[in-house]
Amino acid sequence: MTDKLRLDIPILLPEVHDAADACVARLISQLRGREGVEKVHVAAASGGEPAQLCVHYDPAVLPLPRIRELVTAAGARIAERYGHAVWQLDIPHERRARTIAGKLRALPGVLEAEASAAGTVRVEFDRSLTSEASLSRELERMRIAAAEPSRHAHQPGKHGAGEAGHDHETGPLGPNAELIFALTCGGLLACGYVIERFLAAPAWLPFGFYLGAYIFGGFFTLREAIDNLRLKRFEIDTLTLVAAAGAAALSKWTEGALLLFLFSLGHALEHYAMGRAKRAIEALAELAPRTALVRRGGDLREVPVEELAIGDVVIVKPDARLPADGFVVVGESSVNQAPVTGESIPADKQAVTDAAIARTNPDGLEATHRVFAGTINGSGAIEIEVTRKSTDSALAKVVRMVSEAETQKSPTQRFTEKFERLFVPGVLSLAGLLLFAWVVIDEPFRDSFYRAMAVLVAASPCALAIATPSAVLSGVARAARGGVLVKGGGPLENLGSLSAIAFDKTGTLTAGKPRITDVVTAPGVGEKELLMVAVAVESLSDHPLARAIARDGRQRLGEDPVPHASDFESLTGRGVAANVNGDTVLIGKAELFGARDIPPLSTPMQDAIASLREGGRTTMVVRQGSRDLGAIGLMDTPREGAKAALARLRALGIRRMIMISGDHQKVAEAIARQVGLNEAWGDLMPEDKVEAIKRLRAVAKVAMVGDGVNDAPAMANATVGIVMGAAGSDVAMETADVALMADDLANLPFAVGLSRTTRSVILQNVFVSLGVVALLVPATIFGLGIGPAIAAHEGSTLLVVFNALRLLAYRDDR
Repeated sequence: MTDKLRLDIPILLPEVHDAADACVARLISQLRGREGVEKVHVAAASGGEPAQLCVHYDPAVLPLPRIRELVTAAGARIAERYGHAVWQLDIPHERRARTIAGKLRALPGVLEAEASAAGTVRVEFDRSLTSEASLSRELERMRIAAAEPSRHAHQPGKHGAGEAGHDHETGPLGPNAELIFALTCGGLLACGYVIERFLAAPAWLPFGFYLGAYIFGGFFTLREAIDNLRLKRFEIDTLTLVAAAGAAALSKWTEGALLLFLFSLGHALEHYAMGRAKRAIEALAELAPRTALVRRGGDLREVPVEELAIGDVVIVKPDARLPADGFVVVGESSVNQAPVTGESIPADKQAVTDAAIARTNPDGLEATHRVFAGTINGSGAIEIEVTRKSTDSALAKVVRMVSEAETQKSPTQRFTEKFERLFVPGVLSLAGLLLFAWVVIDEPFRDSFYRAMAVLVAASPCALAIATPSAVLSGVARAARGGVLVKGGGPLENLGSLSAIAFDKTGTLTAGKPRITDVVTAPGVGEKELLMVAVAVESLSDHPLARAIARDGRQRLGEDPVPHASDFESLTGRGVAANVNGDTVLIGKAELFGARDIPPLSTPMQDAIASLREGGRTTMVVRQGSRDLGAIGLMDTPREGAKAALARLRALGIRRMIMISGDHQKVAEAIARQVGLNEAWGDLMPEDKVEAIKRLRAVAKVAMVGDGVNDAPAMANATVGIVMGAAGSDVAMETADVALMADDLANLPFAVGLSRTTRSVILQNVFVSLGVVALLVPATIFGLGIGPAIAAHEGSTLLVVFNALRLLAYRDDR
């Protein structure tokens, strides 16, 4: 059972010193709803120490990297005291990964440590007690050559590419040492058997070959068993060694050597098979080109992508891969974004109209201008301005997050590990009892001893150890290849067990590009006066409705000047406030007025709002000072393909789908009908959305699908939080459990379908691994020999691995 931890995080917010700041409140609201978080609170600053955010959490359910991502997304960062290091190693199998993680967790100052058979080792540590260098030395002492840690280990709160170079050496013995030792063991076993059975040779000669087979076959197994015993853990290796030693004690050297040969060969082949899944992830990192053609000082130079700086202009030739994230400044082309977003149709790209304006807010640019590293240019030459360094590109973040996801365990994996910790000592106890079977039944002690050793072989849960990790690794790798980022085994399993999904409206079920359809002015107010004030204020906001008012309002005003607005303030979920010509301007939903000391709307304005809403319009009221200027009606259109995506989700077994929206109920119902939903909840503030998700979660596993950080609290309270369009937003990518890299609902049925298949494969693997043990244990008790038990045992291990690898070939039926 993993101990729950308390982590006190000094709150570090740029230019913010108040622990009651909105950023801290948002972070607390996101963390409180997460499964695995027991308590979150702020300890006030005292004695010169900064305020502390105290998080009591279970690292088995919510790992520290996820807390780190949520902290960053909320605008804060974890203090430099807490380090985060990731290494890429060559780990031969899952049991070795567990040993490495266990030894690291036992070190002073290590908060969390996880390792996966895919080779990723992640450590969260307290810099006041240990250091990255000492952890690396500890890995070397384990005879594992560590690659360079990911760059973000040096920058707490920030993340590097996760592309740290891979060192595929298994200590000084080489990358294929276990396979070579296993084959040598098999060769010596075969020689000894042939000499013993068919040649007239002295007895010491075949014995020498068997002894050599024991040495080569048991080398890695003995090393693992010693490491585990030091950690006071009985693992599969221990059972195997005891059984092999027992066979030797009975002078059954042939069967003992066969046991070690098949055991070591099985794990060497498991290493090879898992390497295939690992290479699927490594292939992501290789999508970006090594060099870029950059314009500097009037000259064109080819430089390594690592040397690209923000603001560099890169020339991309037709049919070439893009070397960096950025926006198009010259040219037009279509770009195949499938490597990053999974979109099957190339996206048209064109240059921005004003590079200087684009430079001020590159993340807010339209998708038609933005490009990503690793995508493939079409037939037109383009020039792009770099907006992110190579270590911070969307592709680099995907590679890093996928690598770290391998170390975050699923509920089934946590269960099987707990089961093994109880099962292995139980097997040893059973074998101990069977040693005394000769007391009860009439047989020699030798036969009882042999039976006990056979039971040890039969009961070793090798297949169970790899059943879940292999499926999770393959599922996460396949999802990433399809443009879906799944942050670990937990979200992957939960996504496949959903029975309900809640969708945000704007930007999720709708295109998020509303247009002004109606302008209703109050008596004595002209349309131009209303639009001038509205455009001035909404130009300071990046909300989809604000952008629509600013864009369409300017078109309606033509050349008329727009006044200057200042002191902009967002009233979350209700509207905005600013100062125009010395007067306070409020723009928002009708519900903003008449609440919290704000005077209510006039009767004519209330009637106008009711009429617009009856027509399915989203409404925004504009008030300057104490005077209502009027209302603006907007209409958003459903996403193309939204109806088809929801139909596919129903076919996958999602029984309940609900749209939740801050818009008026009539507007929500109008959009819901168009996309094929029969359930819509409108008039919801952000806190109301959280309560809605809690109500749904009380009766079913529910996902919340949104398009940004505004939906983060609701996502946190859902079983799975899913964000769309994450390739264009760092905050969105870090906030959710599952990120659809493309701004396309069509990827959601793919993600759910893959997850359901993964859950099925995991259950199949667990059933096979436990089933084989359940059959072999009684069979060996009643006389089945060690040889057949070994063959069935190792065969089941390979079966579950190759069954899991089927997920890499999962096909979407779009």
